[in-house]
Amino acid sequence: MALLAAQSPWAEDSDDWRFHVVIYAYLPSLDSETTFPSSGGGSSATVDASKILDNLNFVFMGSLGADKGSWGMFTDVIYLDIGDSESPSRDFSIGGGALPVGVDATIHYDLNGWLWTLAGSRRAASAPGYELNLIGGARMIDVDQTIDWQLSGNVGSIALADRAGDRTTGVNNWDAIVGLKGRAMFGEERRWFVPYYFDVGAGESSLTWQAMAGVGYAFGWGDVMLAWRHIDYDMKSGKTIESITFDGPGVAAAFRW
Repeated sequence: MALLAAQSPWAEDSDDWRFHVVIYAYLPSLDSETTFPSSGGGSSATVDASKILDNLNFVFMGSLGADKGSWGMFTDVIYLDIGDSESPSRDFSIGGGALPVGVDATIHYDLNGWLWTLAGSRRAASAPGYELNLIGGARMIDVDQTIDWQLSGNVGSIALADRAGDRTTGVNNWDAIVGLKGRAMFGEERRWFVPYYFDVGAGESSLTWQAMAGVGYAFGWGDVMLAWRHIDYDMKSGKTIESITFDGPGVAAAFRW
């Protein structure tokens, strides 16, 4: 997580460029409120993804950063492919209403897409035991969600077009962000550290924010970190995706040169 990566705590300030690349695994849970628009004569469909999802099918993550003196820049990319099925389920509504008594659904849900953060940083404070940087930049979210379902049971009161179907919807938003990141060092030679990161922003989204904190150990070649990461989006009124949240642990190795 380049968002938590930093220059070696015992390195001297330099006008030379310093770079870091981060290899990490992020295993988030997903919470999303989505209303899939009507299609093919059928009604709209609404689902709470957190009640269905258990599986992270595939994820790619990469980070890169550079610093020169007190200035820096970084980028962080996440690709997610999340999906699962549930049967029987009543965590689903069609046409704006809950399923009638005696009706169940077989549901398959998928989400795939990208989260991309690009920002610059300026060191605001630095001492042997801590470092604080101010950040400013942008974050993009580009995700698609797909659902297909089959109703069973006493479906006589449900329109034929709504008894089975599939829907797709998505969002592609850019938002400006500001925030801070840093670390507090402790222990022998101050190799142990607590990294932290926070940003907040808006733009095409109503509000987005991200927070991370963890614990790490610094080596001569880089850092190893364990952290918890939360990414939150509230979309503007009228969007098919009302909100989306990623929350979970991550482990990372940062390499510096």
